[in-house]
Amino acid sequence: MSCPTANWSYPTAIRFGAGRIKELPEAVRAAGMQRPLLVTDQALASLPITQNALDLLDDAGLKAGLFADVQSNPTDLNLAAGVAAYKAGAHDGVVAFGGGSGLDLGKCVAFMQGQTRPVWDFEDIGDWWTRADPAGIAPIVAVPTTAGTGSEVGRAGVITNSVGHVKKVIFHPKMLPATVICDPELTVGMPKFITAGTGMDAFAHCLEAYCAPFYHPMSEGIAVEGMRLVKEYLPRAYAQADDIEARAHMMSAAAMGAVAFQKGLGAIHALSHPIGAMHDTHHGMTNAVVMPAVLAANRKAIEERIVRLAAFLGIAGGFDGFADFVLSLRAGLGVPTGLAAFGVPDASFDTIAEMAPDDPTAGGNPIKLTRELAREMLEAAR
Repeated sequence: MSCPTANWSYPTAIRFGAGRIKELPEAVRAAGMQRPLLVTDQALASLPITQNALDLLDDAGLKAGLFADVQSNPTDLNLAAGVAAYKAGAHDGVVAFGGGSGLDLGKCVAFMQGQTRPVWDFEDIGDWWTRADPAGIAPIVAVPTTAGTGSEVGRAGVITNSVGHVKKVIFHPKMLPATVICDPELTVGMPKFITAGTGMDAFAHCLEAYCAPFYHPMSEGIAVEGMRLVKEYLPRAYAQADDIEARAHMMSAAAMGAVAFQKGLGAIHALSHPIGAMHDTHHGMTNAVVMPAVLAANRKAIEERIVRLAAFLGIAGGFDGFADFVLSLRAGLGVPTGLAAFGVPDASFDTIAEMAPDDPTAGGNPIKLTRELAREMLEAAR
């Protein structure tokens, strides 16, 4: 087994390969930082990989701070605390470090520390991003420690409104990190649940991007190859934590999914976002739980393209064969069989169905997502 090494510049500069966390100080300096704030989540803050990153910065003479008051589904309260820490430490940039929560919040801290309007004024709606002062956006270096969200190569962050319990996508083109360090060795210690959930998140990104009813053949091509990597390497990464080759390819698939979903997402995410906001569930695992129901509900609009996808992936049986593959993949990764087994009660279905069509990802569903259709999907996923 071998781990690939490469330097990429699409969609931003990516330093990919085992051991490349050592290049963090160089990347931070190149982005113009001298006093970076490392933003990560509570679980990662005390782990050796985080302390190692801080030590690397300190040894290089970079006065780094640490902010880790980040929930698994980060909220506006976490964001306000992060901005306060940024200003109190007189920081000049952010190292967004971790899974989706740390990456998203880190990017949003870098964005909001120089804005005067409320964060909700920059939701990913129309041209709302033009309301921001681009000069007030601090530089960002991203270091993913999971292989799923792809937030390291994204121009947005997902923040939960702590009052309405609604997830909002905050967007600005300058939220794209200046440099990404993708070091697969950082993902070796992930628990099986996180390996499975983040891996299925990458698969969901690719699948929904591929099925979104918009013209973006480059994203479609990336999505298809991303799904092939997940199919071949996620079971390996799940079975053997130190399979560095599998970890590397899953890290690639995660970034590919986030690049691909520039084409769009769909009902998997439109359902997952309110479920996560209401019940604090793991985002990627939530995607995996609802995926078969959404796939079946969209069948009449996507069957032809799923048949093509199945052929590329070497799956026999067309649409039905692909649907069976998804079920088999989930089962092998310990994904809960339905929402009830995942701890999501039927009593919340009406509220979730009401919220789903308003989620910014709903517009990419191949069939118009109505409250009624969302309710049907939830019933099928129960």
